[in-house]
Amino acid sequence: MNVPPTEFIRVPHTDLYQFVERACLTVNMPPADAALLAQLLTDNDLRGVVSHGTQQIATYARLMREGILNPTPNVHIAKETPVSTIYDGDGGLGYFAAYKSTLATIEKAKQQGIAIGQSRNHGHFGAAGIYTRLMLGHDLLGYVTSGHQLLLEEGAPYVTAAGGSPHSFLSPANSEQSMILDFGAIHDMYVSSPHRQEIERIAPAVVFRSVGLGAICQSWGGFLAGVPFDTKRSPRTWEGANQGSLAIAFRIDLFISPEQFKAEMDEYIQNIAKLEPIEGYSESLLPGAIEAQRDSDYRAQGIPVGPQHRERLEGIAEYLDIQVPW
Repeated sequence: MNVPPTEFIRVPHTDLYQFVERACLTVNMPPADAALLAQLLTDNDLRGVVSHGTQQIATYARLMREGILNPTPNVHIAKETPVSTIYDGDGGLGYFAAYKSTLATIEKAKQQGIAIGQSRNHGHFGAAGIYTRLMLGHDLLGYVTSGHQLLLEEGAPYVTAAGGSPHSFLSPANSEQSMILDFGAIHDMYVSSPHRQEIERIAPAVVFRSVGLGAICQSWGGFLAGVPFDTKRSPRTWEGANQGSLAIAFRIDLFISPEQFKAEMDEYIQNIAKLEPIEGYSESLLPGAIEAQRDSDYRAQGIPVGPQHRERLEGIAEYLDIQVPW
């Protein structure tokens, strides 16, 4: 989970946007791509998803400067049918191919009822919730996932089978905040997690379910996107282009009216709010609600940037010879 830092400075979201955009332009990213990436990363910070927010530019800029990812990819359609589109990311960051793939999926789903989009041959695509949020306002339900080159070592802990990929689901509401479920399948059980062995001991079924979800991310978002299990079968022009993504969207009105569905979601969410919160929390909320609250607060007050976040941005600022926004 992304927990707000206890020690932080407030930085206006516009300043963080400009910093990321400047970093992108410094590594020769085209202006339109730089603006899009800066917007997507800043939006994640605003929602409190700082793990996939502006601090990621510290990694991305180095990968592009060092030739591991393509800073000027020619993202293009590799294959298309009436209900599907495959976008080739040309060795760049995954955001650009996945963004276009999702937009195409939305339009095809609106026309055909259901559609699937895939992206391939690219690097990290960020938080999966970026793409399900694009489906809001179109009376669609959606699912997005990603897979990456998985390297399993004999004798490694079982949880490594899940990889580290995310997925996201969308169920829109009307007057309440729409549910956007966005999480890593194996969160809190990575090898480095201090809780992993305890969870394995007291709740092994949770581990099996999480690994199962991770396997879906790997197979649907990775293998299906041409990311093979064996690296010997994956020669790449750009070393960092080791990921793919998948987006599925379908119209609510294939089954019931969108207004009826969203009214049910509203009533559901309102009754969840009356339940007893789990220990350590003051409210009972579905995913998406707390992120929307943070977005409103952070836009007005500034994004809380903790020590590690500042350290990463200061490091890439020095590397690129640009100024930090504080």
